[in-house]
Amino acid sequence: MKTVVLDSYAVIAYLESEPGHKKVAEVFDGCIARDSEAFMCIVNWGEVIYHTLRVGGEKASKLAEDAMATLPIQLVEANKELTHEAAVLKASNKMSYADCFAAALAMKKKGELVTGDSEFKQIEKDIKIHWIR
Repeated sequence: MKTVVLDSYAVIAYLESEPGHKKVAEVFDGCIARDSEAFMCIVNWGEVIYHTLRVGGEKASKLAEDAMATLPIQLVEANKELTHEAAVLKASNKMSYADCFAAALAMKKKGELVTGDSEFKQIEKDIKIHWIR
């Protein structure tokens, strides 16, 4: 079974029908068919929430939260081990701290990171990336 990790970029693209949303939909189709399983760090889930709050307000944020609850994504808490790995990544790369959690989770799960965020180009040698655009 294929393991994928989604960052906030991918989920926002999907929810807002932005470029790359069809590739994210294909990832979810694979999860529904049980060919793959998808994970997301709670920190990146929070990024989706704050993004929708900023862009569309409380109603949009609640809709996004409800929509995410229906997606075939398993949320992963930011425990001490994951947070340590994210900190190591942040110390040695020019990436947002939240993106480091997505990358650390992909490393931990030995999965493919689903994103369109160019910040991840600098760690392509360390993790496999499924580019959505």
